[in-house]
Amino acid sequence: MKELNLGKLSVAAVVAGTFAFSNSATAAVDIIKIDGSSTVYPITEAVAEEFQIATGIKVTVGVSGTGGGFKKFCRGDTVISGASRPIKAKERKKCAEAGIEFIEVPVAYDALTVVINKSNDWAKEMTPEEVKKMWEPAAQGKIMSWSQVRAGWPDTPLKLYGPGADSGTFDYFTESIIKKSKAIRGDFTASEDDNVLVQGVAGDKGGIGYFGLAYFAENKNKLDAVAIKNAAGKFVLPSLETTMNGSYNPLARPLFIYLNATKAAFDPNVKKFIDYYLKYAGQMAQEVGYIPFSKDEYKAIEDHYKGLKTGTAFEKPAIGLSVKEMLELSAANK
Repeated sequence: MKELNLGKLSVAAVVAGTFAFSNSATAAVDIIKIDGSSTVYPITEAVAEEFQIATGIKVTVGVSGTGGGFKKFCRGDTVISGASRPIKAKERKKCAEAGIEFIEVPVAYDALTVVINKSNDWAKEMTPEEVKKMWEPAAQGKIMSWSQVRAGWPDTPLKLYGPGADSGTFDYFTESIIKKSKAIRGDFTASEDDNVLVQGVAGDKGGIGYFGLAYFAENKNKLDAVAIKNAAGKFVLPSLETTMNGSYNPLARPLFIYLNATKAAFDPNVKKFIDYYLKYAGQMAQEVGYIPFSKDEYKAIEDHYKGLKTGTAFEKPAIGLSVKEMLELSAANK
């Protein structure tokens, strides 16, 4: 991580400039444009709605997926990008080529949730190896029924529903379950809209899919969650408690927003929104079904943002880091 590079300005000068600049109404953006992860969307949308009521400042929140959001962010089309995985090297390169520096801000934890149809009474528990067996590239055209996944399961056709390749959830799933980025069978129903996945699994007895915990919480009357066998050999359902105590693994993960560093430093409306977001991130995360960090962790994250430290703590994929570990890694990479 490094300090925001704005010519010869120090961080102190940048912070001082933020307040001086805030006196000029013409300096502020008219609309704060946000895009990115469908997983992070419920938190950001909830914050944006309350912020607009409180301030009258307009905020738009799009859902292009994590990858699609970074494309817009690194072109300068948006000032904030939601992400359900860390920014990749090729995306960092695109931002650098466009002269866009960013601040990486974790906002909550998510439990990536494997879901099945309500009529499925046989697959209430699964091992990561069984999940991999049905989703890995070698399964395409071969693993076509539930009976092929585990002996004793019915010969019901297997129908898979998952995020598309622009989704950070897709990336995290392939890295944590299949152990290889972007490696997945191609014959599944893909969508960047998690609501499409919900409807697909809910309407198909042999359906199985995965997405963020908030979408399951919102649709638990339509779907069942699968208990996943963890590293200790126990089958664990995703929840606030199991994510916070670390027992739901390997599918617990941090969620992020990425800030255009120049806008975060100098634009008064953007700064107001970020301050508001971090103040209420934990409350909003829990209200929409995600897992908030502790107050101490949010204070550390706020200090990290106000220090205007740019760059990422994730030079390579990392599974299961705590907030403390993320911030320590950020400090080590200064």
